[in-house]
Amino acid sequence: MRLYGAVAVSGFRRYATYRVATAAGVFTNTVFGFIMAYTYVALWDERPRLGGYELPEALTYVWLGQALLMTCALMGGGFEDELMERIRTGDIASDLTRPADLQLWWLSADLGRAGFHLLGRGIVPMAVGALAFDLVVPSVSAFAAFLLSVALGVVVSFGVRYLVALSAFWLMDGAGVAQVAWLAGIFFSGMLLPLTLFPGALGELARALPWSSLLQVPADVYLGRYAGWDLLGAYGFQAGWAVALLAAGRALQSVATRKVVVQGG
Repeated sequence: MRLYGAVAVSGFRRYATYRVATAAGVFTNTVFGFIMAYTYVALWDERPRLGGYELPEALTYVWLGQALLMTCALMGGGFEDELMERIRTGDIASDLTRPADLQLWWLSADLGRAGFHLLGRGIVPMAVGALAFDLVVPSVSAFAAFLLSVALGVVVSFGVRYLVALSAFWLMDGAGVAQVAWLAGIFFSGMLLPLTLFPGALGELARALPWSSLLQVPADVYLGRYAGWDLLGAYGFQAGWAVALLAAGRALQSVATRKVVVQGG
């Protein structure tokens, strides 16, 4: 496990070197945070308690979305482009022969990336939003519960993107699959609007899909909408999707490995 811990640290340091890009990202997240916040203010003035949220809760949701946008890779990004390129060029063959698990290697690197973005691109926009608007301040226990939910959300996000990346073994270009996953992530995570606003069967479907683990569930944990057994149920939902997606990635990785061995032979 020491190896994968070192990979995670390396992933954190890798993204920490892009200081100008980080500053630009913080600025962009903050600007879009204000745009979304004032849109929500207008919407909640017309429809108070929309989706079951008071206005401060809705505004907090907006800024949490900006903080988690890159942390949970709601719009993609991270390891998958690099992994797809290695598959396309055939460099993946050497990766599969290394004395390290391919999935754990990329998961560790992605956890390091997520940790940096939570600190580097999450804190400042959230702080600016708190200065400009009346946001919900969670208790220490609620904030700790939120961090655990974010960690589970990052693993779910990785599981989805790992499957997307492995599709490049069978497709000439995985960009199409990646774009579909990106659009689904934006819509079904609750980035545009909380999933509690989605009507009927669409809302039930959206809340049942893995992307809700990336923003909707962590945001509701932060807002204290889960407690006791409900909180454990929220964790169980995220953990269940994480295990299912990692298992699917492991199975697809095994099939891809056999494909590489047969072609190499």
